[in-house]
Amino acid sequence: MAVMRRRAVCAGLLVFGAAIAASVTAEGQSGSQGRPAPGTKPPLPAPPGALPPLPPVSFEPVRPMPIVQQVYEFAGRHPDVLSYIPCYCGCEHIGHTSNHDCFVKSRAPSGRVIEWDTHGIGCAVCLDVGRRAMTLFHQGMPVAAIRAAIDHEYSARFHSHTPTPPAPAAAKS
Repeated sequence: MAVMRRRAVCAGLLVFGAAIAASVTAEGQSGSQGRPAPGTKPPLPAPPGALPPLPPVSFEPVRPMPIVQQVYEFAGRHPDVLSYIPCYCGCEHIGHTSNHDCFVKSRAPSGRVIEWDTHGIGCAVCLDVGRRAMTLFHQGMPVAAIRAAIDHEYSARFHSHTPTPPAPAAAKS
């Protein structure tokens, strides 16, 4: 059973990898990174439509693929939320500045996701923070309140977090 599941996941990831390779265009070669500079606005949300498939990885995802895909899709469509949510896994040491960076590596100037960061596929903390933020967002909570809830829930358990800018007080979800 586990072997069949692993084969299905690997086959799916291979299809995703082939599709992402085919989707890279001249727009994707602009070199634009998906991370906001300190004191700037988050990147534009992804325009409506398809997001690139997740890239293949050489490890087993830490959560079931439907959850991984759901959180990645949320990250792609809502940088205005996850750019203000810190991550607590220690990924600031690899240059991440928010939970958004655990999932999105780069965006085009239009906001289109060009490349996913594979870090989130293998990190339970990243996925759990992103999933919690997504749940609170879908419950109608404003970004600043989502940030406060995440900080309250995770800061007691983890002493390290990304240097994430605070959510603007006027930011509406």
